Amino acid sequence: MKRNLTALLLCLLLLPAVSEAKKKEQDVRAYWCELAYKIAHPVLDHLSKGQLKAQMPIEQHKNAGRESVAYLEAFGRTLCGLAPWLELGADDTEEGRQRGELIRLAHLSVRKAVDPASPDYMNFTKYAQPLVDAAFLAQAFIRSPKVLWGGLDKETQRLTIEALRSTRVIRPNQNNWLLFSAEIEAFFMMIGEPADLMRIDYALTKHEDWYKGDGVYGDGKDFHWDYYNSFVIQPMLVDIAEIMLAHKRISQSTRDRIIKRSVRYAAVLERLISPEGTFPAIGRSLGYRIGAMQNLCLTALNHRLPDGVSPAQVRCALTAVAQRMFGQKGTFTADGWLTLGFAGHQPGIAESYVCTASAYLCTVGFLHLGLPADDPFWTSPDQKWTSQKAWDGDAFSIDHAI
Repeated sequence: MKRNLTALLLCLLLLPAVSEAKKKEQDVRAYWCELAYKIAHPVLDHLSKGQLKAQMPIEQHKNAGRESVAYLEAFGRTLCGLAPWLELGADDTEEGRQRGELIRLAHLSVRKAVDPASPDYMNFTKYAQPLVDAAFLAQAFIRSPKVLWGGLDKETQRLTIEALRSTRVIRPNQNNWLLFSAEIEAFFMMIGEPADLMRIDYALTKHEDWYKGDGVYGDGKDFHWDYYNSFVIQPMLVDIAEIMLAHKRISQSTRDRIIKRSVRYAAVLERLISPEGTFPAIGRSLGYRIGAMQNLCLTALNHRLPDGVSPAQVRCALTAVAQRMFGQKGTFTADGWLTLGFAGHQPGIAESYVCTASAYLCTVGFLHLGLPADDPFWTSPDQKWTSQKAWDGDAFSIDHAI
């Protein structure tokens, strides 16, 4: 009897701590969900009503004339990052209701974007930029084949395929742009549409030529200190390799080599996050904000984190970055649109190809939301990330090249 009473008292003492830990897990995920919804809603809400062109502000570098390409840019990039989360579908939870609303708006928005009769019908062929953002739209469908793509009616699917196919008139640059053409063709392959395999093979071959070692590719033949391995190169190579292997167009060893490099680069990204939740502001396109961490988020989503890197430490590191970055004054306009900047409103960092719409590539730093709420990524107790351990004098894993 005494033993049972002791056990009962111990359980009662532990309950508050367990409940507090559970609440913290829920609070962290809720933070990410609410932030994702806040970013996406203005784009999808206005586009679903055919009002994106009329309502979205276009802040840009010295009147660079981005209006003709900005709307597909905002749309494709928004869906690209949120697609894994939306793939979880709607349910009766608060988060599930948020997803359900965004899914509804996304389906309406796709139709508005590809229907020639829509006031928000988008430019897929004029100038070069539409190739980029059509690829991000295709990537969204690759990441959410059941909900985003499968939830469209047949006519909207047909119009979308036509719009994506029309980008074949755009000649990609000899750099990461080859992957935009290849990503669209890989999507066609995934859904059983005729695909131009030469575009895929050429992109894979050139990026193999441009591999520099230790998990990093050149953006073209030259190496650049920037985050394009994360913004575009590694995630699209992973998509393409998985689809090509599924259709027996590449070998298992080729796919595995691409994955191995992606995992190594994820390890580097995790180590770049400082104890304070910052990362180096180096290279171009810093206005994509936390999108610089896409490859780390993708590796977590796919349960492929490097040895010595736990899901909990990645969650804690990414949350610290997001809170530091999106908590800065001036990140959003009074109407809820993203502004130009890295951490706050910093229009001076915008290159000539960057405008308000470009900033929505930040959503690819939210891929881990595609992990359900009961995944260890969300439920494991907090852990320090590598830089925190190192600068706190704690033991941490040794780094090594591949």
